[in-house]
Amino acid sequence: MKPHEIEKESFRIILSEMKEHSFTEQELMIVQRVIHATADFEYQDLIRFSPQAISRAITAIRSGAPVFSDVQMIAAGVSKNLMNNYGMQISCLVSDSRVVELAKDEGVTRSQTAMTLLGNELNNAIVLIGNAPTALFEVLRLYRQESVRPAFIVGAPVGFVNALESKAALMETNLDYITVEGRKGGSTVAVAIFNALLRLAGEA
Repeated sequence: MKPHEIEKESFRIILSEMKEHSFTEQELMIVQRVIHATADFEYQDLIRFSPQAISRAITAIRSGAPVFSDVQMIAAGVSKNLMNNYGMQISCLVSDSRVVELAKDEGVTRSQTAMTLLGNELNNAIVLIGNAPTALFEVLRLYRQESVRPAFIVGAPVGFVNALESKAALMETNLDYITVEGRKGGSTVAVAIFNALLRLAGEA
């Protein structure tokens, strides 16, 4: 089968095996993309959307908002071709020498330190977090304590330590987000969500 035929058949299978749901057409596209990337139907029950999540994300994408990620894997995985349609750039500072040195001195994760150093640059930006709960907690601290407000957040850190808690904290805010309840998530999930949003921005 040709690549586009494989993808089409994959989505047919996904739709046939999904449970009944109340997703909007746009939400369904995102959920399908995550299931396609993970082969895990549990995401149908775990993905959460803030009330204006998709519309705000599309607005930010079309405005060419800067994008920041917590790990290089996300920066490598997002579709540069789709981002180029809007003149968008993605950055990840975890390997920046300032981040490496400061994180070591303070005994915190580089992903957290990267968000700290970005600070006001996160205002009206898109933030993609798929690995580090510490990065998400830092974005939330900047929001609460320094009035830094990203345009949109994909909050999908994975793991056993504070992943669940960081996403629960995100859902308690009035920020615009897409997240995943519980321990599941990861860079692959964050990439799938954002690439789906890039496609929606071109269709809506």
